[in-house]
Amino acid sequence: MPNVLITGANRGLGLEFARQYLASGWQVYAGCRQPSSASMLRRLADTNDGTLRIMALDVTDEASIKAAAAQLDGQSIDLLLNNAGVMGARGQTIGNMDYEVWAKVLDANTMGPMRVSEAFVDQVARSERKLIVTLTSGMGSLADNTSGGSIAYRSSKAAVNMVMRSLSIDLAPLGITCVVVNPGWVQTDMGGTQATMSSAESVTKLRNLIETLGPAQPGANGNSF
Repeated sequence: MPNVLITGANRGLGLEFARQYLASGWQVYAGCRQPSSASMLRRLADTNDGTLRIMALDVTDEASIKAAAAQLDGQSIDLLLNNAGVMGARGQTIGNMDYEVWAKVLDANTMGPMRVSEAFVDQVARSERKLIVTLTSGMGSLADNTSGGSIAYRSSKAAVNMVMRSLSIDLAPLGITCVVVNPGWVQTDMGGTQATMSSAESVTKLRNLIETLGPAQPGANGNSF
């Protein structure tokens, strides 16, 4: 049975990833900051006989990440899915920047995936599939930025693209494939109700893409739907 570790699994895309991988027969390790309040995730766990394990995992808290990694010491993780992320305050543009908020967005969206990847690299390396997949955004693209604004969020996603590009090179000797994927504009708390895709549609497409990934995959592949 393949294993997946999903960060930010208590809602939105993370929760949908958990649902779909469970339905496909995977062992799911679902990380979230506060398992006690993750009601939808807990209901999902109640309907699956031990194949969903909820774990306390805050991507901005190194101690939390290390504790989660210790719980899975000796395990293998076929797919590490860096899904957790934050939008930050809206309206972040010149003349209206909150630098403390910006730092928090970078902490969660850029350094968070790096912390998690670093902490779980041994588990991924001992698996069969050896995949690290990080959700990025079209808003992190330099070429596609034609509207400006959202400086904190855009910069955090542009930065994580570079982080994962470097990891794709650094981890290649371990046989680990490391890529970024763009889920598109999705109807989540972050994407809003006007978005063009449901979580189920986006995750289905992403899972189909992930199934094609392997050692020959170019690093930091920003696929979009």
